[in-house]
Amino acid sequence: MSAKNAFYAQSGGVTAVINASACGVIETARQHPDQIANVYAGRNGIIGALTEDLIDTSKESAAAIAALRHTPSGGFGSCRYKLKSLEANQREYERLIEVFKAHDIGYFFYNGGGDSADTCYKVSQLSEKMGYPVQAVHVPKTVDNDLPITDNCPGFGSVAKYIATSTLEASFDVRSMCATSTKIFVIEVMGRHAGWIAAAGALVADQGIPVITLFPEVEFNQEKFLAAVKAKVEQYGYCTVCVSEGCHWPDGRFLAEQGTRDAFGHAQLGGAAPVVANMIKDALGYKFHWAVADYLQRAARHLAAKADVEQAYALGKAAVEYAVAGHNSIMPTVVRKSTSPYVWEIGMAPLSQVANVEKFMPKDFISADGFGITDQCRDYLYPLIQGEDYPPYEKGMPKYVTLENVAVPRKLAPFSL
Repeated sequence: MSAKNAFYAQSGGVTAVINASACGVIETARQHPDQIANVYAGRNGIIGALTEDLIDTSKESAAAIAALRHTPSGGFGSCRYKLKSLEANQREYERLIEVFKAHDIGYFFYNGGGDSADTCYKVSQLSEKMGYPVQAVHVPKTVDNDLPITDNCPGFGSVAKYIATSTLEASFDVRSMCATSTKIFVIEVMGRHAGWIAAAGALVADQGIPVITLFPEVEFNQEKFLAAVKAKVEQYGYCTVCVSEGCHWPDGRFLAEQGTRDAFGHAQLGGAAPVVANMIKDALGYKFHWAVADYLQRAARHLAAKADVEQAYALGKAAVEYAVAGHNSIMPTVVRKSTSPYVWEIGMAPLSQVANVEKFMPKDFISADGFGITDQCRDYLYPLIQGEDYPPYEKGMPKYVTLENVAVPRKLAPFSL
C-alpha cells in the first residue's frame, strides 16, 4: 500500500508545550516515509481542513521543527470550532472527506482537549459512515487537566509550575508590605469546572504562606470564606487567595460570569479576582491587590516543567506510532507507574471513553474545609512540576521559532463556514 499523507491540527486554548507534541508528531512521521508521505498541518485547527487551508510541513527544516519543542503557543494556529454531529451538519463532514480525498490524507492527528477529543472521535467514524478510511488519533492537551483516563494532560504541569511559582513570589511581596500596606493578594487562574490549576496555587502553603483556595468543585460560601480570610490575616498579617475562574455560587452562577458565551457555547469567564478582592474590602476593610494570570499562565514556556515537555513530545510521537501500527479512534495516555520516584509510561485509551468526559478533582484531594489540598493531592502534583527545561536564550530573551507555514496549493472550490 502506498504512503498516505497525514493531517495534524491544534485546537482550543494553546499551552506552553503543545508545540512539543507537534514536534513529536512531525519528527516521528518523517521516520515512517513508507506509510506517511507528508504531514499537512491545518492552519487554525480544523478550520484549515474545512477551508482547505493546509500547511506543508515538509517545507520546514529539521532544525525549525526541532525548535518547536521549546516554543510556546500553537505554531500552526489554533481555533475554537466544534463539529456538530454528522446528522446535524453533514455538509462539513462531506467537505472533510472531499479535502482528505483531494490531498490523499489517510491519517488525522488532532491535538487538543475535551472538545477536540469529541471532534477526533467524530472524524474516526468517517470510514464507517462515509466510506473513506481515515485513522484518527487524538493527541491530548489541556492546561485544565480534565481529560479522563490519562494520569495528567500535557500543558498542565507547566501551568501548575508557573502558578505555584507566581503565587509564591507574589505572596513574598505581600508579606513584606503587609504591616503598613497590602494585606490581601488574589490571583485568578484558569479552570472552568476542574480545580487542578487552583490546587497548584495551594502548594505555597508548604512554604508557610497563608493561602485560601477556591475550587469549582466546592460551592462558594461567602460567610465561611470571609471568616477564613479574617482568621488568616489576624494570625499572619496577610493572606493570599487563589481563585479558579470556575468558582461558583450554590445556584451554579459563576462569580466571574460575564453573560457572554464562547464558540463552544461555554459561559465566557474572567473577573473572579476583582469580585473576591472587593468582597474582602467591603466586608473586612483590608487593602488588596489582584491579578488574573490569563494567557501568561499557559504561555510561560520559560518556566515549563521538564516532565511536561517530555510527555507532550512522547504523546505526539506515540500518536504516530499507534496510527502506523493500525490503531484508530484512540488517544495515547500518560500512565503513572510510581510517584516516588516519579515513573511514567505511555498507554492507550479508546476515544469512545474520552470524548465529552471531564475529570474533576477527587474529593480526597480537597481539604475538609474546602479551602486547601490534602497530602494525596500534593503527592500527585509535585512530580508534575519538578524539573526545568529552559529554552535557548539570545540577548537575554528566549529564542523561539516562527515557522514559514507554506501553504499547500488548493485543489477544490472555496468553502464557507
